[in-house]
Amino acid sequence: MTLRYFLNIPTLQMPDSPIPKDLTILPMTSDDLEDVLNIERLSFPAPWSRSQFEKEIQNPFSGKFTAKTIHKGEEVVAAYIIFWVVADEAHILNIATHPDFRRRGIARALLSFTLSRLKEKGVREIFLEVRRSNAPAQKLYHDFGFKKIGIREGYYGNNNEDAIIMALEVKGQHRINLKRKDDG
Repeated sequence: MTLRYFLNIPTLQMPDSPIPKDLTILPMTSDDLEDVLNIERLSFPAPWSRSQFEKEIQNPFSGKFTAKTIHKGEEVVAAYIIFWVVADEAHILNIATHPDFRRRGIARALLSFTLSRLKEKGVREIFLEVRRSNAPAQKLYHDFGFKKIGIREGYYGNNNEDAIIMALEVKGQHRINLKRKDDG
């Protein structure tokens, strides 16, 4: 799989974060739910329920992908993303990486793939919310060109934490470099 896409983001280098050679990005199916639910529980203080994921799998406005890799001889879900597309706007609802696979560029590759797909579909603006305390996610989104556009006070009900609203205007084309260490 080629992990180079043309997006509205600056060129990024990730020399210390090699992308697994065997990474594949596929549409999420009900067969992925156990792995996805495990990642969800490990990643969020107020995880989505199985029924929420099942509804998204059936929702025609919902896009959902998994990033899979080989671990101990078996293909496993390392990360996932869920988003909605309505007209020329998209809203990223959920993205997470299993703790064992963090800091390897998998979320970056999955987000890059998703943004590329959204651009191909004619999406012109992409929105998301991120916890005020989630600095690593904010940095990832900022690296892709997302800008802070507002705050949703008390958005997260489990602890009343604020959400930062971020948006990306999709226009023009810039290259993101997701080079593996061994790609030279």
